[in-house]
Amino acid sequence: MAYIKIYKASDNSEVSGSGVFTNSIDFTLRADLEEDDEIRLYALADTGYVVTSTTVTPTGTSAAKWALAPDAAGPASGTYEAYGDPLSLGTVGDTTKVYFWAMAKATSDETPVNDTSVTLEVEGIAAAE
Repeated sequence: MAYIKIYKASDNSEVSGSGVFTNSIDFTLRADLEEDDEIRLYALADTGYVVTSTTVTPTGTSAAKWALAPDAAGPASGTYEAYGDPLSLGTVGDTTKVYFWAMAKATSDETPVNDTSVTLEVEGIAAAE
């Protein structure tokens, strides 16, 4: 059972789980222009739970092209971690959203592809409140 979920801040919709693409995080990037794009997300624990020591880590074949950043209060990211590195969210409860950012980049050495290999894995210690 998952005790924490990731949501898109733009519409409060839950991001679909690994291998499910009904509401995945999507970026359309041009490799020849080495584009990047970012999205604001948030984590929220299931009702009645608190998750401590929470980290989010991009995993998968092209995880090294994803970076994560804390939120800087509002529609702006804080400083991004190195590409592929985890982000610590600390404690995530069931009432206060913990916002963060995800950014993906394309590089000129790659060919156009519909890359579905990256998953944002969330880990922490869940306990009933």
